[in-house]
Amino acid sequence: MTTVLIVDDQPLQRMGFRMLLEGTPGLTPVGDVEHGAEAVRLAAELRPDVILMDVRMPGMDGLEATRRIVAAGGRTRVLIVTTFDLDEYAYAGLRAGASGFVLKDARPEELVAAIHAVAIGDAVVAPSLTRRLLDAYAHQVLAPPGTPAAEEPRLRTLSDRELEVLVAIGQGWNNAEIAERLVLTESTVKKHVGSVLTKIGARDRIQAVIVAYDAGLVRAKH
Repeated sequence: MTTVLIVDDQPLQRMGFRMLLEGTPGLTPVGDVEHGAEAVRLAAELRPDVILMDVRMPGMDGLEATRRIVAAGGRTRVLIVTTFDLDEYAYAGLRAGASGFVLKDARPEELVAAIHAVAIGDAVVAPSLTRRLLDAYAHQVLAPPGTPAAEEPRLRTLSDRELEVLVAIGQGWNNAEIAERLVLTESTVKKHVGSVLTKIGARDRIQAVIVAYDAGLVRAKH
C-alpha cells in the first residue's frame, strides 16, 4: 500500500485528489494540507511514501517545502503537481529534490501511474515538459577530454562502465537506448543504473542528469 499526503491550497483540488486516491486500489491518502509548513511537519510525523506537492501556496511554497522534506533524509518522495507549465518550476522543483513533475490537467490514470512510479524510485516528468527539461541540460554532447569531471568526488567510485552509463543518463537515454548503444543487455543496464544512483547519491535518474551536468560530463551545445 502506497501512502500519499496531499498538499494544495485549493480545497476542491485537495478533495479531487483525495477522491481519486481513495478510489484507487493500492493508494491511501493519509492527510491533506494547504501550506508548505504543514507539509514539512506532517511529512516528519506520518512519513508518507509520496507527497503530491503544489508549487504556489501562501507562506512556505512547495519548492521550499520540498527542499526541507528531502533534506530531512527520510524515505518520502515528492511529486510536484501544478497548473504552471513553466520550465523554471520543473527545474527548481527537481533541483530541490522532487522525484517528479506532472500537471494538474493530467488524466487520472497518468497521475496514478506517476505516483506509483515515484513510490518505487523512478523519476517522472510530464511529457509536455520532458523535452524542454532535457534541453535545459541538453542537446547533450560528451564533454571534451580534460574536463574536470574526474575531480568530482561523487564520481570517484564509479567504474569506467558506470561512468559511461552516467553520461548516457545525462544525455536523456532510456535503458533500451543505453543497452543498444553500449552493447549491453537491458538487465545489465538496469543493474549499472542502480549502482550509479547509489554511488553518486542520486535519488533517481533526473537527479543523475543534474549530477552529470554539474560534473561536466555533459554540456549544452552552443
